[in-house]
Amino acid sequence: MRYYIADLHFFHQAMNTHMDKRGFEDTQQMNTYMIEKWNQKVRKKDEVVILGDLSWGNVQDTNTLLQQLHGKLYMIQGNHDRFLNHREANTSRFVWIKPYAEMSDNNRKVVLCHYPILCYNGQYHLTAKGIPKTYMLYGHVHDTKDQRLVEQFQQITRQTVITDVQGNKRHIPCNMINCFCMYSDYEPWSLDEWIQYYENRRGARS
Repeated sequence: MRYYIADLHFFHQAMNTHMDKRGFEDTQQMNTYMIEKWNQKVRKKDEVVILGDLSWGNVQDTNTLLQQLHGKLYMIQGNHDRFLNHREANTSRFVWIKPYAEMSDNNRKVVLCHYPILCYNGQYHLTAKGIPKTYMLYGHVHDTKDQRLVEQFQQITRQTVITDVQGNKRHIPCNMINCFCMYSDYEPWSLDEWIQYYENRRGARS
């Protein structure tokens, strides 16, 4: 099984007090909770794609953290993953570290980047039944005004009608998923779990 998650920010106290207001007493409590949630879900042979901003900690603390997390790790580097620049970083813990990647997930393409890509590769690709073939998974914006703007963009895009190469009129697909850790209560989720979450979220707002 493969899972995805973004913006955990281990060791980052400001996530409790400012930006996210996560509500933990301190970073130790936050780290312990997030490790428990991760390891309750992920088994040794599972894959986890981290969509950036894993750790605000120093390289020694982050190396220790990496040894505690279950699974085969793939890293999309975020703007706060400074530990990766240190020569002592345990990069062997990752299958790969990239700023951008594309992977296959049960016959669907996932476009992976820490930052939201509004016009992503494969965006228009659908099956004969109109099911999306491509999803854009991102992080970075947490649950902020920037995320609200991305959601507005998606809504406008989905309402826009085009004429395709066969002369048929159809709406533009836009399937962007912010894998922000607080949405999943700090638990890595599969692509299908993330898709269901956003379907429920849109349904609740309609």
